Amino acid sequence: MLLREVVEAPRLRLRLLFAPDRALDRQVRRGLTTDLLEPSRYLSGGELVLTGLNWRRSPADSETFVASLVEGGAIGLAAGDALLGSVPADLVEACRRHRLPLLEVPVEISFADVLEHCAASGPSTRISASLVRQREMLSAIASGRTLDEVAARVSTEIGHRTRVVTATGRPVVPGPEPLSADDLDRVTRAYLTATRLPVTVAGEPGFSVFPVGSVLDSRLASWLVVVEGEVSQWPEDLVETVNEFAAIAALDRSRRMEGLRGLRRIAEDVLDLLEAGGSQRELDVRLQQAGVDRSPALVAVVAGFVDDETQVEVARSIVEDVALHVGAPVVTTRRDRVVALLPAVEGADALLQRAFQRIAAGLGRSRFVVGLSSPADRAALAGAVDEARFGCRLAEARRAPVAVVAGDEVTSHVLLLASVPDEVRRTFAARVLGAVVEHDARTDAGLLETLRAFLDCSGSWTRTAQALHVHVNTVRYRIERVELLTGRDLTRLEDRVDVFLALRSL
Repeated sequence: MLLREVVEAPRLRLRLLFAPDRALDRQVRRGLTTDLLEPSRYLSGGELVLTGLNWRRSPADSETFVASLVEGGAIGLAAGDALLGSVPADLVEACRRHRLPLLEVPVEISFADVLEHCAASGPSTRISASLVRQREMLSAIASGRTLDEVAARVSTEIGHRTRVVTATGRPVVPGPEPLSADDLDRVTRAYLTATRLPVTVAGEPGFSVFPVGSVLDSRLASWLVVVEGEVSQWPEDLVETVNEFAAIAALDRSRRMEGLRGLRRIAEDVLDLLEAGGSQRELDVRLQQAGVDRSPALVAVVAGFVDDETQVEVARSIVEDVALHVGAPVVTTRRDRVVALLPAVEGADALLQRAFQRIAAGLGRSRFVVGLSSPADRAALAGAVDEARFGCRLAEARRAPVAVVAGDEVTSHVLLLASVPDEVRRTFAARVLGAVVEHDARTDAGLLETLRAFLDCSGSWTRTAQALHVHVNTVRYRIERVELLTGRDLTRLEDRVDVFLALRSL
């Protein structure tokens, strides 16, 4: 449809603030709502952009916003009145400079009305064909057809093989044959770094990559439609068919994500049981409810963004996706870290490492760290989680955008403890430090806190006192009390090692 048809729609009551000559005869490909200051990377050309002006903090922001729209190929801007009461003069002036048509949306008109008009009006033949295709795809999914079957039908209709993969390279719809690992690297990198979508991936074969779902979602945790061929050479109806399939794929993804969200409560129970020393039988039941394979060995994963707690949900989605490369996972969060348990399969380390590395292209200045445990049987899962946590901390010391430390790289007491069944570790800790724990619970004497600080300070009385902000004599008294309760002499290396390992096993 033409931009003029939107402006002249009586029910929308839009006010034209600026339009250069013949600009209203531009074709509106779609409507898009955004309040990002620089949305160009989410535009593919031909959009009428609607904004509530939430991005505007100063008059200078108008120039940045409009320049980004023009760079992305937008054909017009519709600004709402609700936030500021009217469209600011600096935005009008920026649109004049960049020759971008500007409309004012009155407060009583919702953006949904404008978007609906853009989707439902215009030349009837093309839109009717589009709606028929969408209905047919939706009917196919509703009748039990899989996304693979719908993709095969689209491939036949457009004459180009169509696949769906994730940003970590996991094949959702592998097509006639899965893409090679190298092709997945090329496709995901192009998608994560593209300033505009769809994007063409050069090479042999060449691909065109379309986003699945909202362009405002994090690309790191999203799906993409991969079609063989170059989108720049395709007719418009072919491009529309792929976009319609991408919309159907987004519905399928939402359905699958709901299934994963439904398992998160069970995943939290699993980790609670591990941390509290729950019974093995109850743990097995929870793992079975979560859909984890009955294989005797599992791998623990601990991952997250460095110094960025705001992205813990994105991190969880990334880990869930990567874990599905090898099987059904148990995934939950602890503070700013994601913790997962997944089946130990042959070659899992290499597969997981490559999958995690694929997101590096889209991290910008962020860093993502991962610790992988060695395979552990179900009786030693708590130790495996500790090993993965230690690996995650080691990964933080590396400066790469994505750092992965696998279990075979962990060479410390953590590896030793991780190989010991959880019940044995807890029994050992109770025998060595049980009296100290009981004494602290009864008197709040701070013996455990002092013991940890004393060992961290390599047995230095002065540094321990400084760390705890107490007198040296207080430290001496508390450590003597620990020695009395444990029957250990902390001047002896053997006894100090026993107490250190018991502390790490609590």
